[in-house]
Amino acid sequence: MAESPRDDASARATAAAAALLDALGLDVTSERLRQTPQRFATALAELVDRPPLPEIGYLPSEDFHDLVLVRDIPFQALCEHHLFPFRGVAHVGYLPGERIVGLSTLARVVEHFAHGLQMQERLTAQIVDWLERELQPRGAGVVIEAEHLCMSLRGIGTPATRTTTRAFRGELTTFEENPS
Repeated sequence: MAESPRDDASARATAAAAALLDALGLDVTSERLRQTPQRFATALAELVDRPPLPEIGYLPSEDFHDLVLVRDIPFQALCEHHLFPFRGVAHVGYLPGERIVGLSTLARVVEHFAHGLQMQERLTAQIVDWLERELQPRGAGVVIEAEHLCMSLRGIGTPATRTTTRAFRGELTTFEENPS
């Protein structure tokens, strides 16, 4: 029976992980590291394998025109610069036009764009662009707060430092965040 392309990719990723650990001077044949290359390759695959965008069930806005805001949507992503995770929360809001979507759709959109190799700035822009394209709202905004482990664990070593990115479109471009 022939190996499926996914099995072949998994085997190649595991071999590459083993080669990397070996190049770093670690004994991947030892009892404690024997399964590490496969676990490492599987974990990376989960972070870069992007789930599909959700199917959108549009709902009429029924004359609701005030801000819809879903706060504190947790996410984790993999930084394309260092292959270290960054994690945080996204706050996603929009001023409805003619239609709205179920609130869980917004969380699924964040999850979709957070996967793959990512930058926080791009993630913020991709989510707000999706809102504009799919909902055609009067305004849209995304604020992302995240801790980058490449900064916390190495380099300058600043644990718990958070980075905030924001993108506002349409009627929300005049939004000013309350500094308190």
